[in-house]
Amino acid sequence: MRLSRVKAKLNRGEPVLITCCHFTDPSVYELVSLMGFDGIWLDVEHHSTSGETAASLMRAARVGTSDIIARPAKGEFMRMGRLLEAGAQGIMYPRCESAEEALELVRWAKFAPEGERGVDGANGDNPYCCMPMPEYLKTANDHTLLIAQLESPNALEQAEAIANVPGIDVLMLGPGDLSVIAGIPYQFDHPLITDAYRRVSEAAKNTGKWWGTVSSTPKHTQMLFDMGAKFICHGCDLIMVKQGMERIQERYASLGFTFDNRLISEAEELKSQS
Repeated sequence: MRLSRVKAKLNRGEPVLITCCHFTDPSVYELVSLMGFDGIWLDVEHHSTSGETAASLMRAARVGTSDIIARPAKGEFMRMGRLLEAGAQGIMYPRCESAEEALELVRWAKFAPEGERGVDGANGDNPYCCMPMPEYLKTANDHTLLIAQLESPNALEQAEAIANVPGIDVLMLGPGDLSVIAGIPYQFDHPLITDAYRRVSEAAKNTGKWWGTVSSTPKHTQMLFDMGAKFICHGCDLIMVKQGMERIQERYASLGFTFDNRLISEAEELKSQS
């Protein structure tokens, strides 16, 4: 099995930077991994990526050095097991609301005696029944990274209890869902959000765990570093392509080219409905 680059760097006290890939072309995963990003966030909570496709994307990433940090949907513990079998180095678990739920995450992600994950070994993680099982089971338990996402006001109240669960490595604040649930959608400079950084930071510090979140700029990341964050998520292939295309349109509009940008017109129509 491939050991987690992210967990090794965190253990050395180094910051880690992962980026998100939504496109399902294996070439994207191959490119990002060859470029040496610490990890690739594979989101199967919000996207329709099948287990077979996810396995192919992970296989492409193995040519480089990036971890796969896979996010199943809330409560999808069986699917989480298949993602680990396919070779994910870490699990990002969404909407974790309590220590009891964090315990379930550990139970399904770790082999006995730390948990109850089912044993197979015939997929990419072992890989393919080629590693001695006792050593593999221990190594998988030691090196699989478990990230609990805190995405609601209730989860913030439970942050330290969640962090105290053995096997949980990282607390990750999810400001998007938190802002929506709290009734301040996407107001990321709202005092509730800035206070959430503090609360998650303190919970991690008090329990000896790592913490992190998404970050939009180096300046924002430095602010997070000042609060003790080590796990940073930045960027998304889909957004990068969109911004690149917008840049082309901006540069060539001065030459007289025009564009029927449906995204702009639909956004304006949506605003007019509110």
